[in-house]
Amino acid sequence: MKKFLSGTKRVLKKPFVAVSLTLLIIGGFAFKPVEDYFEISKNIDIFVTLFREVNVYYVDEAKPGELMKTGIDAMLESLDPYTNYISESDIEDYRFMTTGEYGGIGAVVRQVEGQVVISEPYEGFSAQKAGMKAGDIITEIDGKSIKTKASDEISHLLKGQAGTPIKLTITRLGEPAPLVFEMKREEIKVKNVPYFGMLNNEVGYIKLTGFTENAAQEVKDALIKLKNEKGAKSIVLDLRENPGGLLREAVEIVNLFVDKGQDIVFTKGKVKDWDKTYKSLSNPVDVNIPLTVLVNKGSASASEIVSGSLQDLDRAVIVGQRTYGKGLVQQTRPLTYGAQLKVTVAKYYVPSGRCIQALDYSHRTDDGSVEKVPDSLITAFKTKNGRVVYDGAGINPDLITETATQGVLLSTLLNRNFIFEYATLYASKNKTIAAAKDFKLSDVEYDAFVKFMKEKNYEYSTRSEKELFAFKESAETEKYYEDVKAEYQALKEKMTLRKNDDLIKRKAEIKPWLEEEIASRYYYQGGRLEANVKYDKEISEALKVASDAVKMKSVLTTIEKAKKPFNPAKRF
Repeated sequence: MKKFLSGTKRVLKKPFVAVSLTLLIIGGFAFKPVEDYFEISKNIDIFVTLFREVNVYYVDEAKPGELMKTGIDAMLESLDPYTNYISESDIEDYRFMTTGEYGGIGAVVRQVEGQVVISEPYEGFSAQKAGMKAGDIITEIDGKSIKTKASDEISHLLKGQAGTPIKLTITRLGEPAPLVFEMKREEIKVKNVPYFGMLNNEVGYIKLTGFTENAAQEVKDALIKLKNEKGAKSIVLDLRENPGGLLREAVEIVNLFVDKGQDIVFTKGKVKDWDKTYKSLSNPVDVNIPLTVLVNKGSASASEIVSGSLQDLDRAVIVGQRTYGKGLVQQTRPLTYGAQLKVTVAKYYVPSGRCIQALDYSHRTDDGSVEKVPDSLITAFKTKNGRVVYDGAGINPDLITETATQGVLLSTLLNRNFIFEYATLYASKNKTIAAAKDFKLSDVEYDAFVKFMKEKNYEYSTRSEKELFAFKESAETEKYYEDVKAEYQALKEKMTLRKNDDLIKRKAEIKPWLEEEIASRYYYQGGRLEANVKYDKEISEALKVASDAVKMKSVLTTIEKAKKPFNPAKRF
């Protein structure tokens, strides 16, 4: 009888909540036309009754919260990847994405062979100030073992309200006993500009990794210091792998280099309130300093506003590869119970009038996939000087560079954390190193890394090996293998023998990554970037452009006729 009453209580209570939800939602659509109102009302009613029936009659106990979130996520997924439901429990993570701030100890963690390891402490925050280092293995948090917990769980435990205490027990290479660190969580603000410096005596470099709050101020501070303290006469702004962020920060960054009152970007949405033009509202820092902007396929959203606007205004030479192509604007809308909806409300257009959105989410194929804007619909626009640019597929650089690729061996070393492990070993044996920009591994030190790797068990397949194996399979299928078996085995053995020397042959490719990881152990994220600059081929190409005033002027003033039909080879 008790079980029956319990079930009855569930049957009566939950439909009541669902009906209340229906009334609440329908009330929000009172402004819709009658036909839309009926369609919305009908489908909400179907959804609520379905939810009620599943909740009551499904054979196992359903979890209403999880069931509803699954339904919401699936519904929003049919729109675009950027329209998301943010539950109350996820608000802190979302706040970090927009502000760059969170409460914690200031360190990135990763899993290495089943252990949770400090990957990188942020300079100037609790973990680093307490003495924690990259490579430290966390074994306990507040006296409790974390042996069975995943890295995301550990990350959640490390975060918390600023000012709250936390105690970490770690093991460290070279230390005979566990170490205990007691500290307080604090408000962590991740820098948008982790590094800036001079590439030579005249060209300054600014690395921008995000567009969270204060990004424009960080770029402004770096720009002023490079000009006034370092004597920079030209600037390279690096937006590679920058996924974007806040629209206003992008507008303010462009404003640093263009006159006050200039149109930067405008947005258009279904709701007229989102038809807005964003102008430069402040006095610029420098409207004449030569500017080169580095982009690649990882440059998206706000990065494309900055690069696209500067290109359209003929204010900068864009160097690199075609950008991602995200021309959609999102806004958060408050929901009940502390949840929020991040919803796409508009498309943005750079000064020439082009939208650089690459995928058309409003027209899906029969299988639900999304295709790029077809070449036939690509439209030509003109920059301020009359140069031809195109919409529909991201920002195409003025000067295209080759995409940097990783060899199979290097990818294996990185993915298996061998370079990370060796940096930990190196740092345990060397108290200091040269400045990050000057640090280089000697031949003897690289040989020590090769020796270190001989003790590791790892396998990888080269392209040649894969093709050789494919040949064997084809030969077996066609009954030729026995005729060429001896030659196949001899070739395979020769490849394996030569492969043993790959760490030596690939030294030029591997060594920069080792130096970068080691430099980060002493100089943190800024040191990692500074150590990498001297090897970065794309930065070298940007430096050539930034150092050549004649070439920059030529790029920004050369007018070509639009190509019709659009040439797809120029797009990718």
